[in-house]
Amino acid sequence: MEIPNPHIPFKFRPKLLDTLRGYNLNAFFSDLGAGVIVGIVALPLAMAFAIASGVKPEAGIFTAIVAGFIISAFGGSKVQIGGPTGAFVVIISGVVAKYGMQALLICTMMAGVMLVIMSVMKMGFVIKFIPRPVTIGFTNGIAVIIFSTQIKDFFGLEIENMPSDFFGKMEAIFGALNTIDWRTTLVAAISICTILFWPVKWRKRVPGSVVALVVGTLFASITGLEIATIGSTFGGIPDSLPAFSMPEFKWADLQGLIVPSLTIAILAAIESLLSAVVADGMIEDKHDSNQELMAQGIANIVSPLFGGIPATGAIARTATNVKNGAKTPIAGIIHSITLLVILLVFAPCAKYIPMSCLAAILFVVSYNMGDWREFLVINKMTKSDALVFIITFALTVIFDLTIAVEVGMLLAAFLFIRRIADSTHIDAFDRQVENLENLESLEGYNIPRGVMIFRVFGALMFGAADKLDGVLRGNATPPKVVILRMRTVMALDTTAINALERLHSKIRATGAILLLSGTHSQPLQMIYKSGLAEIIGEENICQNIHIAVERADKLIALMDAEEIEEK
Repeated sequence: MEIPNPHIPFKFRPKLLDTLRGYNLNAFFSDLGAGVIVGIVALPLAMAFAIASGVKPEAGIFTAIVAGFIISAFGGSKVQIGGPTGAFVVIISGVVAKYGMQALLICTMMAGVMLVIMSVMKMGFVIKFIPRPVTIGFTNGIAVIIFSTQIKDFFGLEIENMPSDFFGKMEAIFGALNTIDWRTTLVAAISICTILFWPVKWRKRVPGSVVALVVGTLFASITGLEIATIGSTFGGIPDSLPAFSMPEFKWADLQGLIVPSLTIAILAAIESLLSAVVADGMIEDKHDSNQELMAQGIANIVSPLFGGIPATGAIARTATNVKNGAKTPIAGIIHSITLLVILLVFAPCAKYIPMSCLAAILFVVSYNMGDWREFLVINKMTKSDALVFIITFALTVIFDLTIAVEVGMLLAAFLFIRRIADSTHIDAFDRQVENLENLESLEGYNIPRGVMIFRVFGALMFGAADKLDGVLRGNATPPKVVILRMRTVMALDTTAINALERLHSKIRATGAILLLSGTHSQPLQMIYKSGLAEIIGEENICQNIHIAVERADKLIALMDAEEIEEK
């Protein structure tokens, strides 16, 4: 993997600029068709994610319009579609419940600033280092939480105050099962069946969620069923974008918003770049990850100024965009314009949409969002990966997404260090093993008397540096020269340098000499930079094992001569 040079300044160049060269009518009509379809698909999802997050449905639509436009116009992917997603539901609902909507807007803007900083610092590649068990752990956890938040609306349960914690929520739901409303459940069942059984050949042009929204709303309206709707719950949605305004800022909330802001930034970065990678595979292109982070940052700074919530790249909508023929970011811009037109023209109709219909859509979304196969193959994972996956999943569901990501990352890092340490070995010279080696073999060489050779294998980092302390342990006869073969050591850190210095001191205390052989560029650079080369002696750092053995032979000859003179 190529890591960007931090000394090269960030260049702001949206993918849109590159795609406009040679743009023609054929590409425009392809983008137009894809953009309109994705815009229609995004409508129910934007409202559903907003409601699941504990905010009004229009907040989701405003986000899809404003953030979606910015992400397409300034992003680093040709076909990325941005907007609200299920990844933020847990964080948003937590911030709104604790601090209020205005604090959420500030939190979102702070996350946007963090994303811009990530972009300028060219940290797009860093996201690739987040372990998959952590990602699938919190993704499956979020899916479970989204599902649990929609049970009330799906069955029309009478719960006055829904607890925020998972177990409290489950207790309230089971306690209210006797209040199930058959009319609400019927509409939800019709909606979910429409999604599941909508013909596959028609899904490309008209997705099942859109059909379910129409069918469920028409059925409830025609039959006159008295059930909860967007109108009865929220009073409908406005027919225009809100005026540009700065959210109210409270210094007292700032400290509490830093952690959720960072979590939003990380989730936005992860999901947007994962979505961009998926899109790359579908259109055989390569996105600019740092430019994409810049667009995500700008979108999350601007969107709250119009009442929007956190946004990121949406994998399902991006895939829909590609499957419907999108060629350039123009399709994403048209998707935002389509949503704006729907808002301006059809907003009065939204009040008739049943809440149970949106709950049914989110049931399907949460199922598709989770990677449930991982639970079936968990026995095929390594124990450490399985542990990280289960703990991240459990913490997401039971406690908080922020805690889950933090603990998951720390646990994954600790277990990674342990694996590195376990894979590092220091073995004494074995001629039978050496004879099997093609490179720097000692076959045919006579190892001088009083020379001990140890081969260091793996990364010599802080988790494994203590293994050097046991090099001389258990040797009845102290050696005169110790050779460490370093040719299979690819990395060295300051802890290992300190351990090497201790080993050198221990060897010198017995009158022996330490030689290093076959040291690669990174370890060699560390040895010279730390000053260890001066301590060991540059003449004792040998290019390969053959030179090291020859030097050891000369050193022992000198030692023997000195002993004879002393006698």
